[in-house]
Amino acid sequence: MNSNKTYYLFCYFTGNEPENESAHFAISNNGFDFEAVNGGKKIIEQKLGKKCCRDPFILRKENGGFIIIATDMKCRDGWNSNCSIVVWESSDLINWHSERIIDFSKIKGCETADRVWAPEALFDKKRKEYMIYWSHHNKGSEPTVIRFAYTKDFCSLTTAPSLLFAPKSGKDGIDADIIEKGGKYYLYYKDEYEKTICIAISDEISGPYTEAKPRRACNTNIHLEGNCIYPLPGKDEYIMIADKYVDGGYYMQKTSDMLHFCEVPAKQFSLNELHPRHGSVLEISEKEYNALKAL
Repeated sequence: MNSNKTYYLFCYFTGNEPENESAHFAISNNGFDFEAVNGGKKIIEQKLGKKCCRDPFILRKENGGFIIIATDMKCRDGWNSNCSIVVWESSDLINWHSERIIDFSKIKGCETADRVWAPEALFDKKRKEYMIYWSHHNKGSEPTVIRFAYTKDFCSLTTAPSLLFAPKSGKDGIDADIIEKGGKYYLYYKDEYEKTICIAISDEISGPYTEAKPRRACNTNIHLEGNCIYPLPGKDEYIMIADKYVDGGYYMQKTSDMLHFCEVPAKQFSLNELHPRHGSVLEISEKEYNALKAL
């Protein structure tokens, strides 16, 4: 990055109607206060698949440029109605192209997939490939779990989808978000039974992940999902934001040890004005921030 100061880009969708199921951007110069980009209008016009997307995740590629991967889904079709993710590329965060669909129903072991939700990706430095992971459910009675596979180009997979993590309870686990710190990988996910964010830890990016102690990441009874964690540069602190999908709005908390969190009071951050749903945060440069601000 060209500046010592870090800026932030929040990529999110805004609701359950088709006109809200698209990628939106907001930017911040401090990690707490975000303002909408492009007048709050969507950034991308989806042309393939369901023509609606949810849970957009934005990633800076290792060789330059950016990727957005998202759930290819229209809520009106029902919660068990999607088997694909949608992908876009950009060199500048402004112009998005090369839209494509990865259809998991055409992949061995996923032929009956009816939930392929909340895809995210990390670069595996050992394999020199990207690990995509997502919430997965096949038709039938099995729980929703976190699966993963590798890709070099976000066009096709180089490995077969495999189990990454499933809660010991046997209940659904969704919305995984992984971050590395101190040689350990922390996987934060929504436990669908407890309706809150929980933690699993591994020494390797691809697992095995074991439930942490304490397991819960939140000291609140508010129902949360769509969690995202990002660092505050210059401090040994991390911010987690999560979608208050029942009450509406967003919840924010912070940690320094990745296990114990304290709530950030609502008056100390600005997110709710965006009406955001599940999204992701990317660190960006001052130049990138200014280009987005000009939209």
